[in-house]
Amino acid sequence: MKRILLAIFAAICLTAPARAANIQNIDLGKDAEVWFAEDHTIPMISFNISLPAGSAYDPAGKAGLASFAGAMIDEGAGGLDSKAFHEALASRAIVFSARAERDYLVISVSTLKENAPEAMHLLQLALTRPRFENEALVRVKAQIVQSLQQEQAEPPRVASRVFMRDFFGGHAYAHPVSGELDSISSVTASDLRGFVKSHWTKRGLKVAVAGDITAPALARLLGDTFLPVSGVAPPPLPNVGRLGAPGIHVVPLAVPQPTVEFGLPGIMRADADFIPGYVANYVMGGGGFSSRLTDEVRVKRGLTYGISTSLASMNKASVLVGQVATRADAVKQTVQVVKDTLKQFADEGPTQAELDDAKTYLTGSFPLAFASNSGTAAQLGTFQRQNLDIGYVARRNGLINAVTLADVKRVGKRLFDPSRLTVVIGGTPADGRFAPARPALPSGAPVPATVRPGTAAARAAVTPSAKPADKPLAGPVTSPNTAP
Repeated sequence: MKRILLAIFAAICLTAPARAANIQNIDLGKDAEVWFAEDHTIPMISFNISLPAGSAYDPAGKAGLASFAGAMIDEGAGGLDSKAFHEALASRAIVFSARAERDYLVISVSTLKENAPEAMHLLQLALTRPRFENEALVRVKAQIVQSLQQEQAEPPRVASRVFMRDFFGGHAYAHPVSGELDSISSVTASDLRGFVKSHWTKRGLKVAVAGDITAPALARLLGDTFLPVSGVAPPPLPNVGRLGAPGIHVVPLAVPQPTVEFGLPGIMRADADFIPGYVANYVMGGGGFSSRLTDEVRVKRGLTYGISTSLASMNKASVLVGQVATRADAVKQTVQVVKDTLKQFADEGPTQAELDDAKTYLTGSFPLAFASNSGTAAQLGTFQRQNLDIGYVARRNGLINAVTLADVKRVGKRLFDPSRLTVVIGGTPADGRFAPARPALPSGAPVPATVRPGTAAARAAVTPSAKPADKPLAGPVTSPNTAP
């Protein structure tokens, strides 16, 4: 019955990918990459714009600067102060937001076709003439600090932050995307201007567009938009050395339900083993209620409400990471079950039925990412940030269908080695003693916050804490609702 339902689901999904069938390349010069899905179904256009300005480029002592700059992107530019900028967006129903990932700043714009020139003009102003006025800076900083202070009492956030710190050691990926209290408190308008000047650049620009516009019209619109944007080359990111800190590390918190973040070195996106690894991860912990870990930890033993894993690749590293919350008196047992499940998979691999179900779901659900203009632009932008070629969209399901049981068994041995597992526990276990980790996240003085509703900073800061199954990483790696 399960396979029948998956097959029906896949058949329904086949009606969605029409907009993704013919992805076009738009020439915007040698330093930029533009993918375009033309769709005249509704008079809307969505843009997904990636700049080499993620948190990995934060200067020393200024962790969170890239994210801070992204939160300020709609706080005034050119002749428009913050209030006027937001009024210009609202009066034309333009959806405009930005978020920092580890490698990129990702800007999303959705607009009616008739308002696209104004939407792109506002984007141009934001990229080339940001104001960074003191009132907006103080307000946004206060909100970020307030959010960081709240996170210090949340086991999932604490575990994620310390995991990344331990896993990546001294590399730029180690610090939180949103920064630390001390580093954010020290950010000045001069810091923001300096970062924008060197990183909000069209060198390495990636643009994905979907909607009601023709290719020639889009080329003119984007050419006009990005013509005055700086072409300076951002500094390269350093290569990653050591990956992982095998063992169990505890960050003491007085909570009844600690969170366990665990991970292993992953597989880089350009590696031929990535797709088999992606399928293996789905079977292990990426498939929700159909995953091995859910079956072993939740269904058979009742140790958690949810457990998940994801295989995420950045430009300089890849990590397979998972998260689970459990009772304080069940932490030791939960960690052991995770290790045993990883070892069993490494030794035996999946069953043929598990592999077939994974392939059916992963291929059948893929078209859902292209069910709207904004979804299409977001999905194409994800593929661009993973440095894939434009033909990958058409090849993707074929690559998954070509994965064999032998492939997954081989890659499972490579991925799921429990002896290399880095485990961080946010909370104090009551069922066994573990060596404590380094000190928990640094503290800082509270800052009163007054947040203007609807701003980029407000949208970023008021997002409720994710459930353990929803956000295994300390900061986004790939966008939600996108498929590798």
